[in-house]
Amino acid sequence: MRLLGELEVLLAQALEKIHAQRDTLALEQYRVELLGKKGQLTAILRSMGALSPDERPVVGQRANEVRDALTAALGERSLLLGEEELSRRLLLESIDVTMPGKVRYLGHKHPLNRIIEEITNIFLRLGFSVADGPEVETEYYNFEALNVPKDHPARDMQDSFYLTNGLVLRTQTSPVQVRSMEKMSPHCPVRIISPGKVYRRDDDATHSPMFQQVEGLAIDRGINLGHLKATLLFFAREMFGAEREIRLRPSYFPFTEPSAEVDVSCGSCNGSGCQVCKHTGWIEILGAGLVHPNVLRQSGYDPEEVSGFAFGMGVERIAMLKYRVEDLRHFFVGDMRFLRQF
Repeated sequence: MRLLGELEVLLAQALEKIHAQRDTLALEQYRVELLGKKGQLTAILRSMGALSPDERPVVGQRANEVRDALTAALGERSLLLGEEELSRRLLLESIDVTMPGKVRYLGHKHPLNRIIEEITNIFLRLGFSVADGPEVETEYYNFEALNVPKDHPARDMQDSFYLTNGLVLRTQTSPVQVRSMEKMSPHCPVRIISPGKVYRRDDDATHSPMFQQVEGLAIDRGINLGHLKATLLFFAREMFGAEREIRLRPSYFPFTEPSAEVDVSCGSCNGSGCQVCKHTGWIEILGAGLVHPNVLRQSGYDPEEVSGFAFGMGVERIAMLKYRVEDLRHFFVGDMRFLRQF
């Protein structure tokens, strides 16, 4: 019968072409050409409708045998080609175990974040808690509630970043103290520190338009300068070493009265005088004082009943002294050669 002859010819030619394929993609394309809905074997099977009832079973059986043989041959060739392609790919992508490996550096905390955590932990041990507040403040909380009148130089456009509608980028974290006092008044005691970013119009080797600050506040009955000095002495010794001493020099801040600049004894010369401390034996670290009665009164406290102390320090200043960094800007440029030292 003619169809049986066509099946035998197709089988012989197909087996030859299957073994001639050189990659799995070409083999798959030939499989579709051979066995697909419009393939060569399908075309032969569609011709069976013209066969007699006696011929049809014979041709059908042989067609199934041919399909099975082609399917098996395609499977074997596909497996072989797949192994060959994998071997070639592994040869091209092989790993040379004699080559040095790639070093992946582990990240670590930024030195300023480490100093903030260290400062925070020191004051947490003294019973202080951490308070937070917005970086965009109203003029009331940033100035007026802190006893800074409208004509004070600190409110000059050259010192502060003013926004619209009476808003300003906070120039210190003191507004957090005011907000905390308003929430807690008239209850005592109050012991908080407020770390965070602040903004001023300064930019040089020792100043930045944005810097980190930690301020502290304590309010209770009978608070005096002795409590302030003892607290700051404990902080200085925990931060810089047990042999450090501090001194308070009279100063002026509108939100504290009396006010003081606080110095720590120089760690390079132990107070004897050197270039680091400009031969004074002392290095300034922060400002502090007793909370001004007007600030207490503005936040709902009676200055005749309670008193308090406040202090504020620049985190970068503390970091520069602790790590002996000469230029503040090193902390912000992202130079990995500098940051990896910490």
